[in-house]
Amino acid sequence: MTLQMDHVSIVVADLEAAVAFFTELGMELEGRAPIEGRAAERVNGFDDLRAEIAMMRTPDDHGRLELTKFHSPAAISAEPDPAPSNTLGIRSIMFEVDDIEGTVARLRPHGAELVGEIVRYEDVYLLCYVRGPQDVIVALAEKLG
Repeated sequence: MTLQMDHVSIVVADLEAAVAFFTELGMELEGRAPIEGRAAERVNGFDDLRAEIAMMRTPDDHGRLELTKFHSPAAISAEPDPAPSNTLGIRSIMFEVDDIEGTVARLRPHGAELVGEIVRYEDVYLLCYVRGPQDVIVALAEKLG
């Protein structure tokens, strides 16, 4: 059996801001495309589907992130908004970085806010959660030593 993860998808209200955020994090824009037509409608379970995606990839080519902006039907928000980190479903995406404090500082102008604080975990990692586009929690880890 073959199993390989292709990508994770995040629905966003502001595609440009989300692309800027993940670009600042260090991801690279692979491409953009409109999504519409009968096949897309059938897969998503919507009539008159119109969306735009931006595919981002990690510099090592091991991870991809699809950012999706729905034009029709309009995206809806989860409740409560913003959802806390113990909400059922996908709540975070983790990235390993070289400089966690520098990364957080670079992301702040793009709307990132620390969820808690940067902590040392068993002298192995510095860890933190930041709230990114559409309140997605982005976990950051800096390996120590």
